Amino acid sequence: MTTFDERERAEEAKLRHEEELKFKATVRRNKWLGFWAAELLGLEPAAAEEYASALIAAELEEDGDEEVFRMIRTDFNTKRVDKTDEEIRDAMTNLYDAAVIEIKEVAAEAKALGFKPPPQEQDHQEQDQDES
Repeated sequence: MTTFDERERAEEAKLRHEEELKFKATVRRNKWLGFWAAELLGLEPAAAEEYASALIAAELEEDGDEEVFRMIRTDFNTKRVDKTDEEIRDAMTNLYDAAVIEIKEVAAEAKALGFKPPPQEQDHQEQDQDES
């Protein structure tokens, strides 16, 4: 394998890893966001779980972040929850950032404990180390 091929393979692995991290962080963010919104909406625990699941599904099936925002905004308007668009978007951003940090911390802890990911994920883990 040539140096060019190795670099190309490493770049492809990095892009796959970044997309996987983005996906996992978005799902985690939407779950947390759903529980945050559900609490403000006064939902019971079972309904809060369903609400969080609905936000995750909306992200995957619809228009991504904008659909999630519209769902929350509509529900807040209906229940007269006093949150601005900026506060909702800030919650979305802050929870996404927290999700990324948590995912990276869990991966680092697993590695420290000797967890070995499947071969295709090892390239991702090595690149995380390079970025740190």
